[in-house]
Amino acid sequence: MPSSPLSSAQAARAAVAARLQGLMQDAGLTGHELAARCGWHKSKSSRIARGKTPPSDADIRAWCAACGADDHVADLIAASRNAESMYVEWRQIHRDGMRRVHEQTVPLYQRTRSFRVYASNVMPGMLQTPGYAAGLLRSITTFQGTPDDVADAVRARTQRSRVIREGDHRFALLLEETVLYYRVSDDAAMATQLEHVLSVMGQPNVSLGIIPARARRTVWPLEAFYAFDDQQVAVETLTAEINLTAPGEIRTYLRAFSELSRSAVRGAEARALITKALSTLG
Repeated sequence: MPSSPLSSAQAARAAVAARLQGLMQDAGLTGHELAARCGWHKSKSSRIARGKTPPSDADIRAWCAACGADDHVADLIAASRNAESMYVEWRQIHRDGMRRVHEQTVPLYQRTRSFRVYASNVMPGMLQTPGYAAGLLRSITTFQGTPDDVADAVRARTQRSRVIREGDHRFALLLEETVLYYRVSDDAAMATQLEHVLSVMGQPNVSLGIIPARARRTVWPLEAFYAFDDQQVAVETLTAEINLTAPGEIRTYLRAFSELSRSAVRGAEARALITKALSTLG
């Protein structure tokens, strides 16, 4: 089953640091000698070599030049950029508000043919109605203290979600039953949201399963994650989005999705659970 996705990001950073340290050792240099050649404070090379400070592109170029290993520059920069893109804090992603990130991910949504989504806390983005999304994004903005562009972000999220109705896309969606009850918006918006789910689950390109709260399960509740074909898995934590592209890690998350699916109910049973949640809203 999946280990912490943060550990994967840390491992990728550590791998870059180890490769840089190996070049330094192959060149017969100490950390202080390398720092002097690069014109750095003596502690900088140590922080980079221990994976404490992510190297910039310029740092990698200077490091390789000091070690006489310029032929490693391009590969190391690519590896470093990949490691840094794996773990991106939400405050960084949302530093200019939330509209931009929705617009930037439209191409990913459009080229993905098979979506597999596991939701353990809130409705998947492509299922969210404007009212529900507004309540959720308002809470996120307030919690993170990032710029308030909620109205624009809701419109961008709604626009991105058109993929569930348009084009050649298939959706396998798994929701924990508790997602049906978490009040991230007012009761009227929650009711509209649940009615929307009942409507969408009838589409031929959508398979929606709900994992009952009392279900016997072989996989414990996990962080919410989105699998885009077999190419990428985005895992959502409180502080960051972690993007996994290593084939082995993707296979592990898809295996977890398959195991979680075994505990889910569909069709009439799923509709009954949604209708039950809807009845609690008066």
